[in-house]
Amino acid sequence: MARVIWKCFDLRFVVGIAIFAASMGSGSAQQFAARADLQQRPDTAPETSIKSGTKTAAAAPSSPPATSDVKPARRSAVKGPYYVDFRARTAASYGHAFVWYGKTSERAVEVAGLHPAGDTLPYMLGHLMVVPSETGASYGDLDEQYLTASYRVYLNEADAKKVFAYIKHLQQTSPLWNAETTNCTLFIGRIASFMGLKVPFHLIKPEAYVNELKALNDGRQTVQLDSDR
Repeated sequence: MARVIWKCFDLRFVVGIAIFAASMGSGSAQQFAARADLQQRPDTAPETSIKSGTKTAAAAPSSPPATSDVKPARRSAVKGPYYVDFRARTAASYGHAFVWYGKTSERAVEVAGLHPAGDTLPYMLGHLMVVPSETGASYGDLDEQYLTASYRVYLNEADAKKVFAYIKHLQQTSPLWNAETTNCTLFIGRIASFMGLKVPFHLIKPEAYVNELKALNDGRQTVQLDSDR
């Protein structure tokens, strides 16, 4: 009798397990279907947003510009016919800083920058002592592929004459170069100071110096000299 009861209990237990597994399988199938539906929905959402963005971009030219896009300072500022371009380029070591200057309507440019006269040996000695310098163009100053930073400022004709004369004077009175005291960044910083610009500390790499020079002056594109210059 006990064996019969145990067999009945065992049969009911097996049937119960089968029913529970079937119900769980149905629930899992429903959950899987729901998850699959949710995974498909985001795929359609970006397509709608991309199409919407394309329409907005296409319609932008025919609509008036937003207030944030308008830069009245640049539009109202009259660029002079002359310029000084503070530049930095790559070099075998940490780079070189120099200036281009000239007239905007002419392709020819003047180049001024302080660097050691000669080749490798004067450069190496210049980290220990002062060495003879050159103040004209050096190798790579005219090649755009070496350029790492640039900040151009425009001048009217009267101010340009004064600034260009000062650059010539600075070239004639800078006979020595030293990596720490009288280097290329200090040289272009003197030109910037003469023009009334704020200048950073000169003992930083040329690229960083030119970028910081631009940042300190809020990227202003025109200058007007004081009357006492």
